[in-house]
Amino acid sequence: MALKFITAEEAASYVCHDDNVGFSGFTPAGCPKTIPSAIAKRAEEEHDKGNPFKIGMFTGASTGDRLDGALARAKAVKFRTPYQSNKDMRALLNSHEAAYFDLHLSELAQGLRYGFYGKVNVAVIEAADVTEDGEIVLTDGVGISPTICRLADKILIELNRYHPKEIRGMHDIYEPKDPPSRREIPIYTPSDRIGSPVVKVDPAKIIGVVETNNPTESGAFTPLDDVTLAIGRNVANFLVDEMKAGRIPTSFLPLQSGVGNVANAVLGCMGENKDIPAFNVYTEVIQDAVIKLMKEDRVKFASGCSLSVSADVLKEIYGNLDFFKDKLLLRPQEISNNPEVARRLGLITINTALEADIFGNINSTHVTGTKMMNGLGGSGDFTRAAYMSIFTTPSTAKDGKISAFVPMVSHLDHSEHSVKIIISEYGVADLRGKSPVQRARAIIDNCVHPDYRPLLNEYLEMGISGQTPQNLKCCFAFHEELGKSGDMHNVDWSTCNK
Repeated sequence: MALKFITAEEAASYVCHDDNVGFSGFTPAGCPKTIPSAIAKRAEEEHDKGNPFKIGMFTGASTGDRLDGALARAKAVKFRTPYQSNKDMRALLNSHEAAYFDLHLSELAQGLRYGFYGKVNVAVIEAADVTEDGEIVLTDGVGISPTICRLADKILIELNRYHPKEIRGMHDIYEPKDPPSRREIPIYTPSDRIGSPVVKVDPAKIIGVVETNNPTESGAFTPLDDVTLAIGRNVANFLVDEMKAGRIPTSFLPLQSGVGNVANAVLGCMGENKDIPAFNVYTEVIQDAVIKLMKEDRVKFASGCSLSVSADVLKEIYGNLDFFKDKLLLRPQEISNNPEVARRLGLITINTALEADIFGNINSTHVTGTKMMNGLGGSGDFTRAAYMSIFTTPSTAKDGKISAFVPMVSHLDHSEHSVKIIISEYGVADLRGKSPVQRARAIIDNCVHPDYRPLLNEYLEMGISGQTPQNLKCCFAFHEELGKSGDMHNVDWSTCNK
């Protein structure tokens, strides 16, 4: 069946008001750009005519501005899931102009197959290559592509010539069967291949191909500062101590790491620490630091869902495919983030907390408990299933006016039962085998900024007696003071305790 090449505007005409649309990619990597922008333009035109035009959005994770940003600015979003990081989309969701349901990333594809979230009408897929018999070679991100291609009535392909078709072979596309027929996912080492290098679809569903040449919307990471480097060194030194104590095998274990500057710093410091042997990575996002360590023979293999790297690093990978193709593997997020695989491989998981309380509970998503920042992402997928779960955070924000450690988190994403280690620039709180009060002492003494230690010690002492000594009159005093004066330092316990 011959492929039909069309314009982006023609592609957008196949998307109707109230459709649910699935988009490829995971972070900006692998996300379509030209077709979503055309859909946003169509929405604006329909709105100008007085007609409604909104779509439901399923994505792998966050996307680029030409997808999330364009559709948010066009007021073209009915609902959005499972994760986002665009400022315009965030504003739309927090103002309730679009519905948003935060979701563990590993659960979306299966939830779509189960019928939990409605029909997928259209799939929009970025491809490096597509054949007339329906073989799609994805680009630098996978996300939920296999599932939305299978479920959608119509598939639109954005054939992006920026990505070489020679990337074929870097993907491992696999969907598990659904219950009651599900079997184990046969991944026993990070480098195991269990699927296909392509997404195979019925070619009759591909209703149009739009040719583009668009680089991935990725930005360079900001330079590491003293705080992020200190966190990275604390993580690396802690893992070395765990190996010496016999709690981590001397051959080490595969690593999962979240996205961002702290994650890059942790990876960099682990690579520099020669007491840590060369290791494998089994994660969701493969970042710049992984590629650097791979070239230095400090990372042996990396399995993930996307190449969430800077533009220069992506060019380097594409320019040296012979070197990288047998060291990198991109999988659907249902597999890269799968708790079954994480538990079997024995992952050391390292994720970032937005806020932690002194008893070990973590807020990853909401600013002061109400405003969505980005979303849960894959942190929950990995944390509960980890061999050892670590959360990192700088001790303060906003020039010290905000403490990352509070009496009670303003929103709960990971409970104390899942969080084993917390690390800031000041040190390590090992929470394993500790009671709530013991956890509080470990966090205050080792992770909290010195300016806030007296306040949190005072809070702990005035807590109501019981297993977890919270004071319900004062547990949100840090947040209330931030709203009142803009500085958590100004908390006065005597005021809230009346």
